Amino acid sequence: MASSIVPTPAASASQTPATPRPSRLFTVAWALLLLVGLFYIVAPILDLLADRSTGLPSDHTGAFQSIAGTSWSAAQQTAPGFTSYITQLEIAYAVHELVFGILFIVIVAIPLRRRALWAWWSCWAVMLANITYSLTFGAHDPTILTRSLVADIAVPVLLLALAPFVFGRRSPSPATA
Repeated sequence: MASSIVPTPAASASQTPATPRPSRLFTVAWALLLLVGLFYIVAPILDLLADRSTGLPSDHTGAFQSIAGTSWSAAQQTAPGFTSYITQLEIAYAVHELVFGILFIVIVAIPLRRRALWAWWSCWAVMLANITYSLTFGAHDPTILTRSLVADIAVPVLLLALAPFVFGRRSPSPATA
């Protein structure tokens, strides 16, 4: 009779909802997404340092020359008011990127790691910024385009790799339990 009160391992396993075991794929994809998130923080900090020293990040000088038809140093000499305005835009842009990067990495580090569905969907918002960057700056400078394509490709691939773990974690409905 005592054996009927104590559940057998097979019986207890079927009664508990299935929770996904930690997966190496989940961990690797999640860690790589964090790495992309770190890039979203480091890049604007480097841009802010460049804005402070030269007025324009070095990776933006090719795009500037392509659009303005003159080099950054020549523009600084001939139109200091214009270049001062561009520097202010660059600073605002870099701070905007930094805030976006901080939000992205916090969402990836905490709720996405816990496989929160809303966090997975929220991470897709970064693609709007990624693609816009590629189509604006990248369209005028092949080096920027090449670098930006890394994030344009990595984020969707990594999010899709995480999808089965995020969507597979739903608890069973009371009717099926």
